[in-house]
Amino acid sequence: MQEVNWTALIIFILLFLFITILGFVAAHWRKGDLDQLHEWGLAGRRFGTFITWFLIGGDLYTAYTFVAVPALAFGAGAIAFFAVPYTIMIYPILFLAFPRLWYVCHKHRYITAADFVHGRFGNRWLALAVAVTGIVATLPYIALQLVGLQVVIGGMGVVGNGYAGDVPLIIAFIILAAFTYTSGLRAPASIAVVKDLLIYTTAFAVVIAVPIQLGGFANVFAKVPPAKLLLAVPGANTTGAYGVYATLALGSALALFLYPHSITGILSASSGHVIRRNAALLPGYSFMLGLLALVGFFAIATGVGGLPEFASGFKRFGNSFAVPALFLHTFPSWFVGVAFAAVGIGALVPAAIMSIASANLYTRNIHREFFNKNPTDKQESQMAKWVSLIVKLGALVFIIFVPTQYAIYLQLLGGIWIIQTVPSVMLGVYTRWFHPWALFIGWLVGIVMGTWMFIAAKLAPNYPLVIAGHGFPGYSALYTVILNLAVTIVLSALFNLFTKSRADQTVAADYRP
Repeated sequence: MQEVNWTALIIFILLFLFITILGFVAAHWRKGDLDQLHEWGLAGRRFGTFITWFLIGGDLYTAYTFVAVPALAFGAGAIAFFAVPYTIMIYPILFLAFPRLWYVCHKHRYITAADFVHGRFGNRWLALAVAVTGIVATLPYIALQLVGLQVVIGGMGVVGNGYAGDVPLIIAFIILAAFTYTSGLRAPASIAVVKDLLIYTTAFAVVIAVPIQLGGFANVFAKVPPAKLLLAVPGANTTGAYGVYATLALGSALALFLYPHSITGILSASSGHVIRRNAALLPGYSFMLGLLALVGFFAIATGVGGLPEFASGFKRFGNSFAVPALFLHTFPSWFVGVAFAAVGIGALVPAAIMSIASANLYTRNIHREFFNKNPTDKQESQMAKWVSLIVKLGALVFIIFVPTQYAIYLQLLGGIWIIQTVPSVMLGVYTRWFHPWALFIGWLVGIVMGTWMFIAAKLAPNYPLVIAGHGFPGYSALYTVILNLAVTIVLSALFNLFTKSRADQTVAADYRP
């Protein structure tokens, strides 16, 4: 039985108390009327370059990223490094497409991507499809942030029998729910600054300290099995692991900024120029992600997986325990507390943004569209606040009562689903040639085929595609969005021949300054 690391736990609690206070105080930062949805859910669209950098970075580089990327390197090896090129590829996409989305959403006071789709294509069912896809893809993502928090709490020896072991997680949920309800997006934005400073400190410390202890990087890589250092060479008539690596990187890059929490961070910026500047600055996080992926190799080289004092942790959390075990093995207890707080706070920031984004989608594109078409500003804001609580509660219940593996499966499937909004959202900022019903049918084909591929691959994101006897194993999301786009183009050409021009609330001038 692992003993409680009291020094680490006390520092962890103190840092959590600090960010809790900061979360509540944030309600008065750049004060606005939180009874208006754009103030509560987008912080009044007033964040500059500095805050947006921390907010989007805190949004994309989550506690689960901090734990999962090294865990993948620890368990599967070099394939984990697909995360580095994909987080480089996303920034040209951010630079080109999303300032256009910001300008049109600012002009028409759109709060969600589904608002934009409704205004652009004039079809509320297509907007509903985008909204539901966003919410469903985000919910397991929130649950996995709590998994990251659960791992570091367990790493400090805070465990219990049955549901008693979930008490710390419930306390963290209550804290998260409270400051999100009262402060809206301002809370995670202010906390993101603290979170990222802690994570950068931790990443640099581990990259410096562990190689020194092990005698340099050459010794680190010498202790990693050769099969994990490089991708397996493809066999005849197949792209093998190379194809998996490439499609994972490209598909993930196309999907990442379509998640509701990503778009919420983008739309909270004060201008399109802020987004472009962040496209140039955010690759700093890609550098950090590369360092974090190396941590998985450090854990292999240190041999923490075979140490008896960590056997219970690995049994309970699997390879996800590699990062906590490495920290516990390498650093003094006070720094372990700092590092674990970085991961824990790294769970609260994205979980808060995700719950706010999901609440915005439900309130604007489901409740307002189908249940109460003319709510007051206060009614709309209050609905979003309640939904944000329900979303977080659902994630908590999922983690407590459902095996974690199912949350992982659903999050992987969520990536396959969210990419199906590429034609209507990402391409929609460039053209309205697509017919809305063609977009809807293309989306539906992509969702159905992506789900089928996921199940056929035994709940894995990569599908062994075979064409004319040649194997192209790769990320199902990329294959299905290509199919989605092909269907959309063919049907749009057909439908446009027989239908009149459609309503579009936007004009070309709305997409640029």
